[in-house]
Amino acid sequence: MSEHIVSSYEGQLKTLHSTVLKMGALCESQFSNSIIALVKKDEELVDKVIGKDERIDELEKKIDDQVVNLITLRQPMAIDLRETVSAMRIAAELERIGDLAKNIAKRVKHVKVDLNNGNFSLIKSASDLVQGNLKKTLDSYSKNDEKLALSVWSSDKEVDVIINKLLEDLLNHMKNEKKNIESLTHLLFIAKNIERIGDHSTNICEYIHFLIKGEDIKGNRPKG
Repeated sequence: MSEHIVSSYEGQLKTLHSTVLKMGALCESQFSNSIIALVKKDEELVDKVIGKDERIDELEKKIDDQVVNLITLRQPMAIDLRETVSAMRIAAELERIGDLAKNIAKRVKHVKVDLNNGNFSLIKSASDLVQGNLKKTLDSYSKNDEKLALSVWSSDKEVDVIINKLLEDLLNHMKNEKKNIESLTHLLFIAKNIERIGDHSTNICEYIHFLIKGEDIKGNRPKG
């Protein structure tokens, strides 16, 4: 294979990697902004989150096209095939994260309770934890850091524990605050969306581990 062809092929792999990171950064921003909009009741920010969802879909399509092009035209070797297939799988997980962030934003206008009240502090704690894990996940993909990916995968139990406590608190509020039943119902769905974003982050970490090591993570994911 000529030096020119090798250089072109490596350039395409780097472009694919860069596109996945760009999609990841946008999803990270979407999730963060959806929570800010929720806490601040910022409907203008809600519109921005909803409006940018189409861009996430476009990036997923772009990644799929890049992967198909690499596989059909370049016939990649094993490690490069892992790179391309993992990119496509990660993009699918990121697309779901984008959808969940949009869903959180759509529920903002239905939440009338004050989330700065200490009774709802676990919403922010849960979202902060999951946002931190999502950032570490993207960092692990950027740096090919398998240990960082494993640390996020292992911390899924911590996410489960705080989400379960949050759901328990919300259900107790629903029993005692009938007038806020609609707001609290939407917060229940938001809590589950936050949990699902955490699940998608750990799924991505499994793909990163496979990309680097060529094998699945041994054992079952820790659950709370």
